[in-house]
Amino acid sequence: MAWDFETDPEFQSKLDWMDHFVREEVEPLDLVFRGPADPFDPGRRGPAAAMAPLKKIVQEQGLWACHLGPELGGKGYGQVKLGLMNEILGRSRFAPTVFGCQAPDTGNAEILARFGTPEQKRKYLEPLLAGEIASCYSMTEPQAGADPGQFTCSARLDGDEWVIDGEKWYASHADFSRFLLVVVVTDPDVPIHQGASILIVDRDTPGLEVVRNVAVGMHSEPGAGVHGHLRFSNCRIPAANILGKPGQGFEVAQSRLGGGRIHHAMRTVGVMKRALEMMCERALSRTTKGELLSAKQLTQEKIADSYTQITQFRLHVLYAAWLIDKHQAYTREVRREIAAVKAAMPGVLRDVVYRALHLHGSLGMSNDTPLMAMWSYVPEMGIVDGPTEVHKFTVAKELLRGRAGTTAQFPDYYYPNAIEKARAKLAHALELEVGNL
Repeated sequence: MAWDFETDPEFQSKLDWMDHFVREEVEPLDLVFRGPADPFDPGRRGPAAAMAPLKKIVQEQGLWACHLGPELGGKGYGQVKLGLMNEILGRSRFAPTVFGCQAPDTGNAEILARFGTPEQKRKYLEPLLAGEIASCYSMTEPQAGADPGQFTCSARLDGDEWVIDGEKWYASHADFSRFLLVVVVTDPDVPIHQGASILIVDRDTPGLEVVRNVAVGMHSEPGAGVHGHLRFSNCRIPAANILGKPGQGFEVAQSRLGGGRIHHAMRTVGVMKRALEMMCERALSRTTKGELLSAKQLTQEKIADSYTQITQFRLHVLYAAWLIDKHQAYTREVRREIAAVKAAMPGVLRDVVYRALHLHGSLGMSNDTPLMAMWSYVPEMGIVDGPTEVHKFTVAKELLRGRAGTTAQFPDYYYPNAIEKARAKLAHALELEVGNL
């Protein structure tokens, strides 16, 4: 069995091109267009105009929407290649959109491609893939937290229409999306994993209200964010606007989550590597007590620890991506590693960004560098796509599965018993040892 940690030269050349392109052409957009919706809303003419020529260059390079299969205009790359790409895209808020792989549109496109009817694909998927519209994935609810068993937003069939009632929370990009994929309870008499469905709701449907928008972190004006608090009141949509079959909602949703978590993690690696770059530049630029910060052992420790944590985490993420590519299915082993990566991510991000921020002193705490924005990612990464505790529970459950305890007074590794068993197994060697005395 061969182990190989190298990227093939042809794909590495693409990654090298991406790295230069993102640094030189895409990152300036982050500095000029700073609104929370700017990278995602096609209706914002300034950012859209700035991105348009960059998107064309990406398409000419054959790197547009590479998560999609060739039949949909992508490359059909596996998760390892997509992970390596997202590591670079994590440097910039605009980069995923410029490369046609911004969340939540990528996951929604995958769902539509797999479960959508021809009419649904024509109406929603085609303009979404072309970057002409935005979409929303609406699952969480104000009262439910991470427990889908507490969902109350429901839909019932009334003739040839679904009638939706209830509320949703943190529905990203709902305000400017052309359509929403909404997880609703369609059969309250069975467990939620058998009684939920995903419905396609046009943004302008009567009965759909955006109560208010919220943002991650501190913004000057309440309601300035892109995460919608939604209310559905007798909201009627065609019966045909269901993805998959009634009750199949969680199966449909799972098809978008695994790869998305890998991409989140690798984009986080990109954020941490950028923080490490800033840490190193700061250490080599500032002098205190007669010498550069880089000469201080505590500074060297911060840099070394950050590099080690980033490298360890990066390899774990790529291992999880490799497992997905190998199995082409979300097996128990694959789910365990994805959960472990997701659980580890906020802690590693916290450590690295805090060290970089602390080394910058007052400048790091200001809004004149990217560091405080990076710091706001820490709690966000511990909540999005499921809280850390849920993923730790998944890891532990999978590790305990198939193992057994002991009914004996002491465990198998209790030395007196273990030595006695070992002596019995190696009795022939012990007899020779005694004979040599």
